[in-house]
Amino acid sequence: EVLEKLTSLTLIETAELIKQIETTFNVSACLPTNTIAAISAPATQKLQESEEKTEFNLVLEGVPADKKIAILKVVRTLTGLGLKEAKDLVESTPKNIKENVTKDEVQAAKKQLEEAGAKVTIK
Repeated sequence: EVLEKLTSLTLIETAELIKQIETTFNVSACLPTNTIAAISAPATQKLQESEEKTEFNLVLEGVPADKKIAILKVVRTLTGLGLKEAKDLVESTPKNIKENVTKDEVQAAKKQLEEAGAKVTIK
């Protein structure tokens, strides 16, 4: 009977009822801040875990002079650039070789460049 009455109340009537209960029983309908923190901490942790990075950039950091031609070939293969564009990219390090790609793709490209002698980082 009480639940039926409560579900039929409007928002204004509900707000007035809450005020009356707070004054009559000398209580507060607000949660203490430490309770809020305890409730929200697990939710925040789950949110951070679900926001794991899914897109990566591969940055060419350095090119040894004696490995330049081998690295240039790999860069052309990975990017599809022409000879001049790839040469300009290799000579203007640090430069992004791959942007916003999957973890597997960026690791495969990193492996190819490192085998050719380049210094690369994943960001």
